[in-house]
Amino acid sequence: MKTWELISIVLSALVAGMFYGPWAALSRSLNTFEPEVFLAIVDRMNRNMAPVMTVLMPAAFLSIVPVLFLSYPTQPRTFYLTLAGVVFFLFALFVTMFVEVPIVEEIVTWKVDTLPANWQQLRDRWRAFHIIRVIAGLASLVFLLAGAIF
Repeated sequence: MKTWELISIVLSALVAGMFYGPWAALSRSLNTFEPEVFLAIVDRMNRNMAPVMTVLMPAAFLSIVPVLFLSYPTQPRTFYLTLAGVVFFLFALFVTMFVEVPIVEEIVTWKVDTLPANWQQLRDRWRAFHIIRVIAGLASLVFLLAGAIF
């Protein structure tokens, strides 16, 4: 079980880092960029992160499942803390798949001369949900760590 805990924590830390890093580096100031810079940043982030996250998020989730099964019969504290981590992880995954990815897929089709009238609202919606995803990802990691430690 300790091996699965280690694997799930490392993979979940990578996922949380993929959420937190762009927020710390760019997302907090996206509203200050001119449209052409904004479009270039979103395009580059999407091309760099999408292939990684497409593999990393399912791998991280699947690595948590054995911890749940192995801890359930004998370690209820580990089970419930890990389960809380799974809930936050699934929430972050839900936000990613059903809010953030559709917005990014729309943004990467834009050109500076054909920006929709509501482009700033969509940008701000993406930013707001990104903050929620960062918090959920970090909470998931904290619960997984707590489950492994306690």
